[in-house]
Amino acid sequence: MTATLRPADAGDLDRMRHWRNHPQVRGMSLTQHEIGSAEHRAWWSAVREEPDRRVFIYLHDGQPAGVVTFTGVTSPDRAVTWGFYLDIEGLEERGELLPAWMGLQRAAIDHALGPLAAQTLGGETLADNRPVLALHRRFGFRVVRRYERIVDGTARQVVWTELSRSA
Repeated sequence: MTATLRPADAGDLDRMRHWRNHPQVRGMSLTQHEIGSAEHRAWWSAVREEPDRRVFIYLHDGQPAGVVTFTGVTSPDRAVTWGFYLDIEGLEERGELLPAWMGLQRAAIDHALGPLAAQTLGGETLADNRPVLALHRRFGFRVVRRYERIVDGTARQVVWTELSRSA
């Protein structure tokens, strides 16, 4: 199995939005509404203009299978924040969801600590997303803090996890 990242481009917009709107992905996201085409295109226009952000397509065995975003890539302290999601439907159909989660995590960490030269890689996870929190622990992330955040009008517990280059 090969797992790599490639820069996202305009040709990826429809698949990214389709994957992001999957009910399981939306249910564990910090914004849970279904994203329309106009909203998605506005996001894409904005993110392409931000020098501090990068969007990648995760390739699982050469096939587009997920999205990884990095923010803070130009920060002086090299504290990079990430987010990600997979093509749940397609990977489940092929019986490759768990290997893809592992591959995405490894490829994203390698990219953050390698080409992006991050000193820390951190992100927010809803506290009830136990599978992702367990995956983060497996890859050496530590819980830095817990806090409440309003997610679609409801207070939800959020866990900030972080991986440090020095760890």
